[in-house]
Amino acid sequence: MSAQIGVTGLAVMGANLARNLARNGYTVALHNRSIEKTDALLEAHGDEGDFIRTESLQELVDSLEKPRRVLIMVKAGGPVDSVIDQLVPLLEPGDIVIDAGNSHYEDTRRREAALAEKDLHFVGVGVSGGEEGALLGPSIMPGGSRESYDSLGPMLEKISAKYNGEPCCTWIGTDGAGHFVKMVHNGIEYADMQVIGEAYDLLRSAAGIEPAEQAEIFTEWNKGQLSSFLIEITAEVLAHKDARTGKPFVDVVVDSAGQKGTGRWTVVSGLDLGSPVSAIAESVFARALSSQRGQREEAQGILAGEETAVELPETFVEDVRQALYASKLVSYAQGMDMLTGAAKTYGWDLKLDEIASLWRAGCIIRAELLDDIMKAYADGKAPANLLLAPAFAESIAAAVPAWRRVVSVAVQLGIPVPVFSSSLAYYDGLRRKRLPAALTQGLRDLFGAHTYNRVDAEGTFHTLWGGDHSEVEAVDTH
Repeated sequence: MSAQIGVTGLAVMGANLARNLARNGYTVALHNRSIEKTDALLEAHGDEGDFIRTESLQELVDSLEKPRRVLIMVKAGGPVDSVIDQLVPLLEPGDIVIDAGNSHYEDTRRREAALAEKDLHFVGVGVSGGEEGALLGPSIMPGGSRESYDSLGPMLEKISAKYNGEPCCTWIGTDGAGHFVKMVHNGIEYADMQVIGEAYDLLRSAAGIEPAEQAEIFTEWNKGQLSSFLIEITAEVLAHKDARTGKPFVDVVVDSAGQKGTGRWTVVSGLDLGSPVSAIAESVFARALSSQRGQREEAQGILAGEETAVELPETFVEDVRQALYASKLVSYAQGMDMLTGAAKTYGWDLKLDEIASLWRAGCIIRAELLDDIMKAYADGKAPANLLLAPAFAESIAAAVPAWRRVVSVAVQLGIPVPVFSSSLAYYDGLRRKRLPAALTQGLRDLFGAHTYNRVDAEGTFHTLWGGDHSEVEAVDTH
């Protein structure tokens, strides 16, 4: 018996993907550096499908039908390179190596180019949905060559999540496109969770609404515009009471949020591309600040608050809902803008409507508004910014008055809302006819002769600041 795919790396994600493949009728060859994990998987779940136990990468490769498909699920970075280095001498032209971990897209581009020189396919696959998604059906974002997808795609589509019967998996684009899209997904996820946290903090710190009552509010919000997986599980977390103390669960959890790095990658990549992903950046910085507990504790006794007494409007809860919706929408808009920039930079033919469709099930940011995002980009339509699509321009405009009221209340009460406020600033910056960047450019010209453009003439100019302040036309050195 030959296997149709091999999986090396049988920690929870790798094991669950292997089980998912076997449950869907594929024969799966299993390999792990320590054979104990292979045996543990077979003992616990060996009856779920057809598995082949292997003790070495050579055995794994020998057990596969051609073209061979080997899926790597190990820690990103050096461990992936190590497995690839061991695999490559064992493979033949046309074989496919798949990295389904959270690898950086630049690493994927490098690996794809290196393996292509040996006539091997390398496919970076973004997988979202966590442990449960890996087993029951994740959102899958494959990159690599079109040829490799023709061989691998049907298998990935079969094990993926389904939305109204449609697989949440399609070919994203060449080399690192799949991992790039997964990275942006994770960046949006960071911002999405932060705005939910800011809404919770406002409802509790400003309005005095306890977690149990907030759980009911979030449950209600999940029935409308905000319907999403993250809103759904927010209600569950807020309703949960700690078994040991009987207190609300959120009151016994240390307020320091961890991060694995994909949010930071998104921000750095956004800067490299010139995409202003401010909502995502602020969500990453908010986690970083939360982890600086020593500084925060010391600051409580030193930094003055000067909070102002505020009479909350009767509509405050609804105002927070609208501010949450608007800020959430901005994070998606910034993510889509980043994808547009990456497509131009790397030559990827990214179809934003298809990418939105992949996120409708199986992944962490699945939300009702993704249907509207799909429609905004359907049939080749491409608004310069998602917020400019008619449906979203209208819905966010309706939320703006409430959004401003909420940010104002937060500022007066000294409640930090970095993503609510930065998202509003992004919205206002996008719609302003003139920004203070004219002054910035003047300053740059004075201290560094960086030149500027005029609103009333073609060309590039420089003012002789150290002389008579006359203007000269600069020579274009580009």
